[in-house]
Amino acid sequence: MPIALKTPCVACQALPKAACSSVKQALAQIDPGVTRPRGGLALSEEHDLYPTVRFQRRVWDRLARAWRFCVVRDPARRLMSCYTDIVQGRDALRHSPRLRRRGDLPLDPDADTFFANLARYRARSSLVKHHALGAELFLGRDCARNYNHVFRTSELAFLAAELSERSGRWVVMARANRSEGGAVGARSLRGCGGRYQALPRR
Repeated sequence: MPIALKTPCVACQALPKAACSSVKQALAQIDPGVTRPRGGLALSEEHDLYPTVRFQRRVWDRLARAWRFCVVRDPARRLMSCYTDIVQGRDALRHSPRLRRRGDLPLDPDADTFFANLARYRARSSLVKHHALGAELFLGRDCARNYNHVFRTSELAFLAAELSERSGRWVVMARANRSEGGAVGARSLRGCGGRYQALPRR
């Protein structure tokens, strides 16, 4: 299911590596069904509470009465964030049984190697696949039709203000999982193909 709150009546389709954790953290602040400890929810708890799911037209249309929104990110920066978080930050490739078993791809690749072999890493790591899938699979093909508002990751303060107004509660939009893509040069993305980078119509 998409993230859907009854009070306030809002719904969201989350996009991995597009402030996904921050958005879930913000929604947990105004969700009457969530009891938040003093220090806030852990990152894993937020993702368990609001799983990221692919777009389904029939399910989304049932939420037509809600104020529906999503957050998008520059496609190149989104892919670079996948590398800086999963490869550099979490060192997650070392924990992939399929990658270790095959042994034909580096488990600590530099950016050029990772993006040159992105299709192969996606095929062997569910974590890479989830975070590198095209935005259209999560947001649908037509954002203008699907959402009342499409925010960019640079506009999170405006999203926080909107949620505050709709809920009557002060919403703090923290950067919950910072994995900026700027540390990796854009030329590393050569050869990845448009299917990884394309955004749906906004």
